[in-house]
Amino acid sequence: MSFIELKHVSKRFGSLIVLKNLDLKIEKGQSLVVIGASGTGKSVLLKHIVGLLRPDAGEVWFDGRRIDTLAERPLVDVRRRFGFLFQMGALFDSLTVADNIAFPLVEHTQKSREEIAGLVKQKLRLVGLPEANLKMPGELSGGQRKRVALARAIALDPEVILYDEPTTGLDPVRSDVINELILKLKRELNVTSIVVTHDMNSAFKVADRIVMLHEGHIIFDGSPTEIQKSTVPEVKRFVEGEADAKELATLKL
Repeated sequence: MSFIELKHVSKRFGSLIVLKNLDLKIEKGQSLVVIGASGTGKSVLLKHIVGLLRPDAGEVWFDGRRIDTLAERPLVDVRRRFGFLFQMGALFDSLTVADNIAFPLVEHTQKSREEIAGLVKQKLRLVGLPEANLKMPGELSGGQRKRVALARAIALDPEVILYDEPTTGLDPVRSDVINELILKLKRELNVTSIVVTHDMNSAFKVADRIVMLHEGHIIFDGSPTEIQKSTVPEVKRFVEGEADAKELATLKL
């Protein structure tokens, strides 16, 4: 069995069907990028993988264990093996950078204050912010906040890192810093990376494999090179950033 596997997963919210009988296998150490238009279920997919949402139908497996049927307590143990970089960072504004990164270590381990302080410094060095520990989130740029949030996401040495729109709101240079960090963490920590993004430059840089969601289904699954050659209309338009005639018609007065 693959490291992460979704089998025939379906999810709806009221009358809105988000995922339809979706199958997906992810191998250990792989860097998978998930693309698709807004509202196609990319973030919903991430939340199923980490057990924050449960499917209406189908199964979710992680490391040989079915997790969608687990009670909350054993599910917490599974989630500790994941790091999650939220779209807006989700830092605690009232805590220092060091305390933000220390938070999961305080909550989920029995490590001493000295051990935690050492780990915080280690994670900050890893994301290139060794002197930021005493700063408040409000003193940081958008790119620095993302890097601090990433340091927090890896505080517990996860096996999988989930990135939800990691370059949103960043200029091209700061976006590339985040892309390089994604590659660095994969290389140095040997993690499995799952990246949800609209940023095709980012997708091409960090992906071993790209899947595209459309109307609840996966309509493309392949390498960055293969997606650039795709002739599937929805895939081609998304990669090239072109609206279709129906979308353009809404601009007419």
